[in-house]
Amino acid sequence: MSGTSLDGVDVVLCEIDANTCTLLSSLEYPMPLELKSDILSMIDGKTTLVQVGQIDHRLGVLFTQAVGALLIRENIDASGIIAIGLHGQTLWHEPSGEYPFSMQLGDANIVTAKTGIPVVADFRRKDVALSGQGAPFAPAFHEFIFSNINASISVVNIGGMANITVLGEKLIGYDTGCGNVLLDMWIAEHQNVAYDKDGAWAQSGEVDYTLLDAMMADDYFLQPYPKSTGREKFNKVWLQHFLQGTTHNPEDVQRTLLELTALSISNEVLKFNTDVALLCGGGAKNSFLIERIKALMPNVEVAIVQNADEIEAMTFAWLAYKRIHKEVVNLKDVTGASDNAVLGAVYE
Repeated sequence: MSGTSLDGVDVVLCEIDANTCTLLSSLEYPMPLELKSDILSMIDGKTTLVQVGQIDHRLGVLFTQAVGALLIRENIDASGIIAIGLHGQTLWHEPSGEYPFSMQLGDANIVTAKTGIPVVADFRRKDVALSGQGAPFAPAFHEFIFSNINASISVVNIGGMANITVLGEKLIGYDTGCGNVLLDMWIAEHQNVAYDKDGAWAQSGEVDYTLLDAMMADDYFLQPYPKSTGREKFNKVWLQHFLQGTTHNPEDVQRTLLELTALSISNEVLKFNTDVALLCGGGAKNSFLIERIKALMPNVEVAIVQNADEIEAMTFAWLAYKRIHKEVVNLKDVTGASDNAVLGAVYE
């Protein structure tokens, strides 16, 4: 899969049965900078139908190459793979509009034609058709792999967006807001690097609490769950709305954005009084971000999940397993859908 961070394609090889999902191997395949730039331009609203079709094709080729790279590295024959779970690249996610939809591109026909492996794709739209948010889907997988832990647990995935899972009698999960997306955008613009390694640049700045309070007052953070979000909400236009008419040192903005992510996550974890918060996703590698999350909820034990950066890709391998076996996915309490459903379309 390729998430909202657009930092690469995460490929995992998993062995799955009714009780376990074991990670056998993983690979991060680079996203070509030109393709990333074209995708971001589309998200900004500068596109044509021709470009949509071309991006769909280019992503299909990229995903094929990513799968092939892992198979070649591990010396695995394609005939030994039951299915590929293909999330695709989200271009726009608008499940609450007048005409709800969630759009992922990356032609699954290309992937199955070139690899000879069945592909399961188009996971989100069935949930949206059932009046759900179509996201987040990770909570169902978190329940599958973490429910045997004898403690009250929340799981936070910090990708481009961040989402929380609360395990209990009723499964709860939703997007807390922005994860890495604004941090990556801001440092790319001002430092010409893809991300802020260990939050070092953010750490050199100071929090602007006036700016932080204004951003935290955004309606999204006040909405009750179920809810989900993406780049169509948390983007450059959103940030510039709060910066206009003011002057800030770039490193202070970065520091304030990191605090926004830490605070919006910790606020949601604390609502549920869990003993343990398990962190995963690319943001779990940002040591300063983790330091701030811990400081904001000192009475919660915070731990980084094993294979933290692969959990989301593993989710879609598991969802492919569920689809191949025609099993419903327990998501209606997370997304607000009218019912649980078999999710995804199979491309033979």
